Amino acid sequence: MAAIDRRGLFRATAALTTGLAASAEAHAADPPRQPPPPITHIIARYAATAPVAQVPDAVRHQATRTLLNWVGCAVGGSRQPAPTHAVAALRPFSGPKQASLFGRTERLDALHAALVNGISSHVLDFDDTHLKTIIHPAGPVASALTAFAEYRPVSGEEFMNALVIGCEIECRIGNAVYPEHYAMGWHITGTTGVFGAAAAIGRLLHLDEQRMAWALGLAASQPVGLKVQFGTDTKSFHPGRAAQNGMLSALLSEVGYTASAVAIEGVDGWGQALSTRHDWSQITDGLGSRYELALNTYKPFACGIVAHPAIDAAIQLRDAHALHPADIRSVALRVNPLVLNLMGKMAPQTGLEGKFSITHATAVALVTGRAGAPAFTDAAVRDPAVVAARGRIAVATDAAIQKDQADLTVTLLDGRRLHRFIRHAVGSQDNPMTDAQLADKFDGLADGILPPDRARHLMQLCQDAWTLPDAGAIGRAGAAVVA
Repeated sequence: MAAIDRRGLFRATAALTTGLAASAEAHAADPPRQPPPPITHIIARYAATAPVAQVPDAVRHQATRTLLNWVGCAVGGSRQPAPTHAVAALRPFSGPKQASLFGRTERLDALHAALVNGISSHVLDFDDTHLKTIIHPAGPVASALTAFAEYRPVSGEEFMNALVIGCEIECRIGNAVYPEHYAMGWHITGTTGVFGAAAAIGRLLHLDEQRMAWALGLAASQPVGLKVQFGTDTKSFHPGRAAQNGMLSALLSEVGYTASAVAIEGVDGWGQALSTRHDWSQITDGLGSRYELALNTYKPFACGIVAHPAIDAAIQLRDAHALHPADIRSVALRVNPLVLNLMGKMAPQTGLEGKFSITHATAVALVTGRAGAPAFTDAAVRDPAVVAARGRIAVATDAAIQKDQADLTVTLLDGRRLHRFIRHAVGSQDNPMTDAQLADKFDGLADGILPPDRARHLMQLCQDAWTLPDAGAIGRAGAAVVA
C-alpha cells in the first residue's frame, strides 16, 4: 500500500478551509435574503384539505381525459420488454397479490404493481404531457392510485380528486424549477412525480397536514430520473419508481415516520439540491383556484413531444403531395433549440432510441405517413427506406420557433420545393386532440391486448370514473384475461 502523503493532505485541507472561510466571508457581505415561504406545509395543507367540490367542471373533464389516455398507454405498453423484464425480476419478491397489472395476467402487491404499471404507461412515450415543464403528469400519480384503489377500496370521486391534487402538485413544483432543473440532467417526471404520488395516496389515506408534510418530506429524499437514460428501458422506470416511492412515502408517514418540515424549500432541501432556480410563487399563486391540469395535453405520436410539430408537417406534406420517398432529394427542418437537446440521436439503432431522434421521427412520417407505436420499433428504425430518408434530413435550430412549431422544406429530385410551417402541432394546447380522437387512440392501444368488449368496458369505466362506487374496478378491468 502506498504511503499517505500527510504533508500534502494537510496542505490540501488547509487550502480548502481557507477557501470555505473566504466564501463564507463574501456571502456574509451579501444583503440578507428573504426566507422562502413554508412551501412543504402549504402544499401539505392543500393536499390534505382541498375539497372535491372546488374542482371546476372543465378540470374534472380534463382529469377524465388524463385518466383515459394514461390507462390506454398502460395497456398498450404492457407487453413491451421493459415491463416484462420488470415482472420477471420482481415477481419472486412480491408480497400478497393486491393489485392488477394493466394488459397482463399477473397480480403483485400494490407497491410493485405501481412500479410495473408506471413502466408500462411510459415505455411507448405516448402518455400525457404538461407542456410548460414536459412533465408526464399521470404516470407517477395514476400508477400509484390504480394500484392502491385495489388494495383499499375508494370511491371514484375520492380517486379522481386525488388524481387532480397529485397532478397539480407535481406540475407546480416543476414550474418552480423548470428549465434549470431539467437542464442539470434530471428527468423532471420522476423527480417531481414522486411528490404527486405521495400527495395523492396521502389524500386517500386521509392524512392530516402534519402527516402529509412528512409524506412530502419523505418524497423529497427520493428523486429519481436522469436524462442520460432516454432511449433505454430505464426512462420508463422513472415514473414507475416515482409512483412506488410516493406511495411508500405516504404509507410511512401514516404510521408516524417523520421528515423535515422544510424538505422542499429549506437549506440543503430538494429545491436547493436539484435546481439553480426556485420560483416558489409558481407553487403558491392560485393554488386551489387555478389548475395546471387544465393545461394537460395528449400525444397523437409515440415519441418525444418536441418532435410532434415536425411529424405533423411531414405527414401533411406527404398526404398533400402524394410524396414517394425515392423522389426526395433533401429535407430542411428548422425547430426550437430544445428539440436537439431532447431528440438529438441522429443515427438511432433501436426503437427506443428512435423515440428520441428528430431525424427518425421526421423520416418515418415522410415514408409511412404515421408515427404511432409501430413507427418506433427496432424494425422501423432499421427500415432501409427510413434510413435513407433520415440521411437526407438537415436540422437547424431557431430560437424564434416555439416548442409546438416546426418549419419543414422538402426538395424533390425534379427541383420542386414543398414547404409547410406548423404553427401549433396537433395535440398541443392550442390544437388539442378531441375526445373522439382520444377514444380512437385508446382503441388502438388496447387492440390485440384486451378483447374488444373488455376494452370498451374499461374505456367506459374511465369515462365514468368520477361517479364509480369502487375505483378499484378500473385496475381489475384493465388486467388481461387469463387464457
